[in-house]
Amino acid sequence: MTSHPDTKIDCSKVYVKKSSFSNDETGDFDGAFAAVDIKEGDLIEKGVMRRLPEGFDGNTCPYIFTWSEDRPNKTWGMGSGCAPFYNTCKEGTANTRMVRYYDEDRFEIFANEDIAKDDELLHTYVSLKWRTCFSDLNEIVHKDDA
Repeated sequence: MTSHPDTKIDCSKVYVKKSSFSNDETGDFDGAFAAVDIKEGDLIEKGVMRRLPEGFDGNTCPYIFTWSEDRPNKTWGMGSGCAPFYNTCKEGTANTRMVRYYDEDRFEIFANEDIAKDDELLHTYVSLKWRTCFSDLNEIVHKDDA
């Protein structure tokens, strides 16, 4: 099935299930996975971002997106589709990248490399190193950097 040409949201190449990174220490959590083989450079998913009310503190909520280039960031968004389920990894190792169109409140996610069907999809969170809600996650991701 192909998506409608006018759709703003298409995550038909992605499905969500328990993350391959879930374990006894972290507990169970979900991840995004490739539903089909995806070639490097291909669009994996596109969607919309809904800005959260002014005053919302995204430093305390890991399930929303940094939605500006300002630092400190004060603009947060809730993403559509499967995007909230992409887990993170160290810079330079992600198999996907998110292109953010802040002025249009939309995003696109592309493959950084060939991705096999059923591989977990990862992108590096733009705010991984500075958001307080990611402090433990940042330590886990960078534990081998010492």
